[in-house]
Amino acid sequence: MSFNLIHKDKNSQARLGKIVTGHGEIDTPCFMPVGTQGTVKALSPKELKEAGAQVVLANAYHLFLRPGTEVIKKAGSLHSFMSWARPILTDSGGYQIFSLALLRKVNDQGVEFQSHIDGQKHFLTPEDVIRILHQSPARIKIFC
Repeated sequence: MSFNLIHKDKNSQARLGKIVTGHGEIDTPCFMPVGTQGTVKALSPKELKEAGAQVVLANAYHLFLRPGTEVIKKAGSLHSFMSWARPILTDSGGYQIFSLALLRKVNDQGVEFQSHIDGQKHFLTPEDVIRILHQSPARIKIFC
């Protein structure tokens, strides 16, 4: 992955650039549709392409809870699950876990949190989050 600066405005901090990834190029700045749980609501991948979307944003916290890492693994990858061959930006979900102040406990090993969906308790280490972001088989501890 690389970033190429194409132009910088002399009168402001505005920049025009291009991010080059293994799944395609992203012109910056750009509009990034949100596919939090691996889908952009109300638009098919074909419609996203026709609208000019170059990248879709997903969220590791939400992907972990729903559809779940096993579903994505069975599909082969998040790209396959989404039927989206272009770039995907996946954030860590740290904000979502942080915002669950009454449903989480943080320690030096990671974070234990209670799902806002079904109340089930989970524990994630930083390494688990990286596995989710890369869509590798995650070793997630689930408390029953």
